Amino acid sequence: MDKPYQQDSERVHVSVVDATRMASQLIAAALKRFRNNFNIRAFAGSSSEVFLELENFRPHVAVISAQLEDGRLAGFKVLHQLRASNLKISSVMLLDSGERDLVVDAFRAGARGIFCRGSSFNALPRCIRRIHQGQIWINNDELEFLLELVTNLRPFQIQNADGKALLTPRERDVVRLVAEGMRNQEISVALNLCEHTVRNYIFRVFEKLGLSSRVELVLYALSRENVAQ
Repeated sequence: MDKPYQQDSERVHVSVVDATRMASQLIAAALKRFRNNFNIRAFAGSSSEVFLELENFRPHVAVISAQLEDGRLAGFKVLHQLRASNLKISSVMLLDSGERDLVVDAFRAGARGIFCRGSSFNALPRCIRRIHQGQIWINNDELEFLLELVTNLRPFQIQNADGKALLTPRERDVVRLVAEGMRNQEISVALNLCEHTVRNYIFRVFEKLGLSSRVELVLYALSRENVAQ
């Protein structure tokens, strides 16, 4: 059995995974020509076999084709497995096209970058290097897909429009200071409360107003100010 990669700081260890061994070897051979100080291993297989290979060799970056031996979208299963594991392997999803649903699902599954086969191959070494440096590889069209997703996830709405009437005077004080941009520690000093008590107040306000985040609480406070005006 081959030995796992040595985790040195100079070379970037890269695994290239495709539906066939020939396809993965062609990509690996092309990457080697760029002399990017990559240590490259190419292989193919089913999603379960690919995950075991990655678990054994633990590269810094894995370029994973969406299509593997066991299906057109089997690569997504590998992404999910990597995300659920404790393996610190950054992944690039190799797609045949930049179709919206594929792009969104790849990032949802834990990919750090998307690379389409129709793109210039010259960009792939830069993609791998950026991913290894902790950055995200994404183009403008793909970013638009993600922004659209975030925007449409759940429109901000108050479940209890009359919730302010349910708030105690102290809870209203906390809401006011949160809206002013104060952190919990600053609020605790301003109201002479311990920080733990401030957190409890905020959680109770969330429950009463039907909110789930600090941002929503700020938006709520601002909307109430506009109504009052």
